[in-house]
Amino acid sequence: MKRILVIKAHPREISFCNALVDRYIAGVKNNHVELKVLTLNALKLQPWLMYDWGRNHHSVPTSPDIERAKKLIVWSDHIVFAYPTYWTTPPALLKLFIEMIVVSGFAFKYYAPLFGFIPRWHKLLKGRTASILSTMDAPPLFMELHDRDPGGIMMRDTLRFTGIKLIGKYYFGSVVLSSDARKKRWLTRAYYIGKKEGRL
Repeated sequence: MKRILVIKAHPREISFCNALVDRYIAGVKNNHVELKVLTLNALKLQPWLMYDWGRNHHSVPTSPDIERAKKLIVWSDHIVFAYPTYWTTPPALLKLFIEMIVVSGFAFKYYAPLFGFIPRWHKLLKGRTASILSTMDAPPLFMELHDRDPGGIMMRDTLRFTGIKLIGKYYFGSVVLSSDARKKRWLTRAYYIGKKEGRL
């Protein structure tokens, strides 16, 4: 049975982004899958905005919330990151979460460098896939062509470092300029994205 983890990374619980997540989940449930949801704004992450982590990733502090999140990631086959795009990249909440999760011993582990200076590492989360559901105020085409999608590139490269393969990016915008009818069509689209990803 496929195991899907949805990571809700909008700083606010009431948002159009989370409405899309609800429709995605409804679509996923049309398939024979296990699904769990991790809501980042419910986690106690504030202490990690400023901390002393010593000299390496092994000294990064942890907490029950972070350990539970790690267990959910290990449990999953596919991870969905749902977030608003703020100034071309994911919000600080998701960036902070990634900083606490993508650490040595959990997401990767360095081993002897090639020729003594070229880094090499084990990708400890290999075998998993991921997708992005993101809302934005800019039209997605403008963000892709003009800004070159820095948020998507950041997510792809970070996940790739751990062995997770990004297989889908679904952008919705401009939310601020969209009509109710258009938002309704996007909600329907999110449902069918979930239905499709539940079958993959």
